[in-house]
Amino acid sequence: MEDKDVNAQSGIEPAGVLPVQAIEKLLAEGAISVAEPLIDGQIQPASLDLRLGPKAYRVRASFLPGRAVSVEARLADLKLHEVDLSQGAVLETGCVYVVPLLESLNLPETLSASANPKSSTGRLDVFTRVIADRVTAFDQIPAGYQGPLYAEICPQTFPILARTGSRLTQIRFRRGMPQDTDAELAALHERERLVNTANPDISGGIALSVDLTGSETGLIGYRAKRHSGLVDVDAPGSCAIAEYWEPINVGKQRRLILDPDQFYILASKEAVHVPPTHAAEMMPFNPLVGEFRVHYAGFMDPGFGHAPAGGEGSRVVLEVRSHKVPFILEDGQIVGRLIYERLTEIPRLLYGRDLGSNYQAQGLKLSKHFR
Repeated sequence: MEDKDVNAQSGIEPAGVLPVQAIEKLLAEGAISVAEPLIDGQIQPASLDLRLGPKAYRVRASFLPGRAVSVEARLADLKLHEVDLSQGAVLETGCVYVVPLLESLNLPETLSASANPKSSTGRLDVFTRVIADRVTAFDQIPAGYQGPLYAEICPQTFPILARTGSRLTQIRFRRGMPQDTDAELAALHERERLVNTANPDISGGIALSVDLTGSETGLIGYRAKRHSGLVDVDAPGSCAIAEYWEPINVGKQRRLILDPDQFYILASKEAVHVPPTHAAEMMPFNPLVGEFRVHYAGFMDPGFGHAPAGGEGSRVVLEVRSHKVPFILEDGQIVGRLIYERLTEIPRLLYGRDLGSNYQAQGLKLSKHFR
């Protein structure tokens, strides 16, 4: 608190992730530009949903533009054909598309940003990431960036129907380095109970493990079916679970063998709490301890799992894919770590309580598209 007072007196803006009211200010000041007016629910407690523009480009392969080249220039060389999204279009599995977004940036030198797939996008196994002109990393927007944003999209399991305005990714804005150290994270857990474990494993973030004990019915997860139907990304509740997913029930040994290149939906053993002072991000587990990837969609807004916001007992849904070889997951095995970042101020809106969020107080849950 003392540091915050000193910063306020000296005119130094505090380090942290920007909340909804600060994002609204960026929009008002022109640091974020929109080609079409914002829609309801586009601004989350600590992030902004990004919308697809009217045209997609099917490209030969994924790419980064490099420091000296714009994305538009690379598209002129790599595009195979254009897809009109104005009336909706099918994006096929295994194909790579690049879509200019309706949002562009004119950030001040004090602000950087990072992007992630939205929760529903990750649970559909749609691999998507944001690229920007002359930027050499995916999903990372450097401080002071001025220019357009693009989404690279590659559906992995289900072909999707998308259109202008579809929201597959989200962006978060940061000032400075707001990530809590392990010591700060341990102190925050003492105050706020971040996971429902007395002595959590904290080392480069707070550890999350996989739950293979199952629900009362024995259900531990879902395996995606091959050669399924189309998923309209803007149509919640439009798909029958049985047509797209195979349920997985608990075995006697409480283990699951991941088949190579199959997609699974599982859940964390821990219930997670993100207090209003922080945002969180799920980091994939170290590949040196297992050839699998967990969690394509990593942002958790302030209020996720927060009891006053209706989220007590919220577990993290794990999007899991094994690569190259079969891999055995054991019940309670650590599969990722959750890092927490301070906000510059308490957000005006909280996840769940103020937004009617789809995944508050969740257990094992597929994306909102399935019924």
